[in-house]
Amino acid sequence: MQLALYWSTGSGSPIFRCAVTIFALTKPEDYPYVLRRPVIGVMGSHSDVCQQRAQRVGSWIASQGYHLLTGAGAGVMSEASRAFVSVDGRAGCVIGIVPTVSEDPLRPPVPGYPNPWVEIPIFTHLGVGRETGDEPASRNHINVLTSSAIILLPGGEGTASEARLALLYRTPAVAYLESRDEIPQLPDEILVTRDFSEVTSFVSVHVIQGSRTAQ
Repeated sequence: MQLALYWSTGSGSPIFRCAVTIFALTKPEDYPYVLRRPVIGVMGSHSDVCQQRAQRVGSWIASQGYHLLTGAGAGVMSEASRAFVSVDGRAGCVIGIVPTVSEDPLRPPVPGYPNPWVEIPIFTHLGVGRETGDEPASRNHINVLTSSAIILLPGGEGTASEARLALLYRTPAVAYLESRDEIPQLPDEILVTRDFSEVTSFVSVHVIQGSRTAQ
């Protein structure tokens, strides 16, 4: 397949012919190597790193060729991201949804965000939000809606809100916990397991099936 490019400084037909030719080539079969990788969200405490579990989760996500998405902060978010980027030959990237200072018209990032391991920071117009975490102005909606599946690690009210949003938006979510008490107010509908193989199986199955589906 060959594409001829035309250049013109005027408004004549060469530009039009170029545009039509490019449009004609933009069919899925023309780009066999384009791949939209699954995005796995990891949600948890911004203060407790949960080192062993966060590292295990981050490394596994990288090994599967998935992208990792977090809220771009410290704690679980930073530790999972650090483990992710340490995997040699990984294909995915670390995506961070970054809160900004709402009182400043230039919207600089909230201090401490993004953490050093975020490779693709998404700077939003949203702040850190209230503790409930599922109000309309919370970036947790973006975290959940962007994820193909979510792994929940120990956390507080914000993590519980992301679990509620996962149910609302039908984003598959599993909690990698020793007990439900590690996320206060975690909805009963969320699967809780301490078995990491069950976590990976849950994510793998839902990635194969596809993320949120209309019902």
